[in-house]
Amino acid sequence: MENNENMIFRKGNSFSFYIFSVLTLLSMLAALYLIFFYAPVEKTMGVVQKIFYFHVPSAWISFLAFFVVFLYSIIYLIKKNKHQDIIASSAAEIGIVFCSLVLITGPIWAKKAWGITWTWDAKLTSAAVLWLIYISYLLLRNYVYDESKKANLSAVVGIIGFIDVPLVYMSTRWWRTQHPGPVISGGENSGLDPKMMLTFIVCLTAFTMLFFFILLLRVSIEKTKDEVEYLYKAVSEK
Repeated sequence: MENNENMIFRKGNSFSFYIFSVLTLLSMLAALYLIFFYAPVEKTMGVVQKIFYFHVPSAWISFLAFFVVFLYSIIYLIKKNKHQDIIASSAAEIGIVFCSLVLITGPIWAKKAWGITWTWDAKLTSAAVLWLIYISYLLLRNYVYDESKKANLSAVVGIIGFIDVPLVYMSTRWWRTQHPGPVISGGENSGLDPKMMLTFIVCLTAFTMLFFFILLLRVSIEKTKDEVEYLYKAVSEK
């Protein structure tokens, strides 16, 4: 592992990491304040509509996380540097968490909006498939013990699995679905109340900062774990 890469992703006592963690916390607190005290209550669905501020940012961040998996899997296959594999696997774990939040908050919202918690339409089905693909990615990493083989196979799964992301995103544009069309950049009659839009932007920013905060922390833990294992082997060989 290269020292400069270790310096970038090591948490340690880095002042910049501390500042970023404080800003992340403040952004999350600001988002919560705007959700519950600033954004207006939607007239049709009432307070349950506020799930929107958790559901949609979670979906976007899961897409971002899986894009990081896709990108760093390609870089790994080119460079064969374990550092890239660590970033990809860490992003996959975080993506699964956010994708799970999407699949949990969606049915709660759907129960109020549609009267049912689940229906096998294109949007929901493709999102469930996406979750299963990256669950398989993590299972693969746990059941393949050869480090090189594990990294290569999971990189291939991470790249192929990303194909489902644009399908999830575009499903409401390509097919008629139970899931409503996009309210942002969705064409005519789409859009949000200005207060709702501000709240959504702050939430999306806060979730994005949280993603990178967790990613930095997770990568740092994995790299420290590898260093400890290396030192343990070095001592054992003496």
